[in-house]
Amino acid sequence: MKTELTSVAPVRPIAPWLGGKRNLAKRICAIIDADDRHRTYAEPFVGMGGIFLRRSMRPQAEFINDAGRDIYNLFRVLQEHYVPFLDMLRFQITTQANFNRLVGVDPDTLTDMQRAARFLYLQRCAFGGKVSGRNFGLAVDRPARFNLTTLQSDLEALHTRLSGVTVTCLDFAEFIRRVDRPEVLFYLDPPYWGCEADYGKALFSRERFEGLAAVLGALKGRFILSLNDVKGVRETFAGFEFREVKTTYTIGAGGASPDRAEVLISNWPLGLDGPS
Repeated sequence: MKTELTSVAPVRPIAPWLGGKRNLAKRICAIIDADDRHRTYAEPFVGMGGIFLRRSMRPQAEFINDAGRDIYNLFRVLQEHYVPFLDMLRFQITTQANFNRLVGVDPDTLTDMQRAARFLYLQRCAFGGKVSGRNFGLAVDRPARFNLTTLQSDLEALHTRLSGVTVTCLDFAEFIRRVDRPEVLFYLDPPYWGCEADYGKALFSRERFEGLAAVLGALKGRFILSLNDVKGVRETFAGFEFREVKTTYTIGAGGASPDRAEVLISNWPLGLDGPS
């Protein structure tokens, strides 16, 4: 049964994120935006919202989740404490000394707003949007990475976009169990096969792909899962639909890498007439 979707302005993610799907976003969002059968949209691994925020249509309900507490905390603070959070950021400047100092701070010793400010600063300044093993990024062809005069408009747009969105911090299996209904469309962007520790060793492991496949196999709703096209992915998710896509990644000052194969996996035919 068709449902009514509402037009919404896409929003830029406020910080880089390793595996943030910038190069695949148009193709994935085109599939999601064209689907008029879902009344609820949900992401178990939202990250910095590379797909969630770039969509141009929204259904009646939206849920975003990430087991990483820093991500959840940043989105929640932007939802509920936008003005004081902005004041906290107002006099921050980009320095390697401050970056190194914040890397060494235990986030559990901070207030929620301090933790959100630390996380945003580190993600903006880290090379390549890395989460684990961050290094201070230098680029000779662009302004300083943390500049509130240019960032403020993106923060305000994100604050507005989060209105009416439910944000949670759950394990992906628990999140899916709570949200799953026949009218739900899930988009899943877990760590790539072989890169499980890139977001923190405790968040996801190779063994969890088997559990993810089992959860998706029992799903009442529909899903789109994006992963790298490797043998382990093909074997683990063999019972679902596969659609191959090509993308190119930028690797610092070295330019663009060759095309890399990825797959969109689903429990419904995505078709071949859309973007590819």
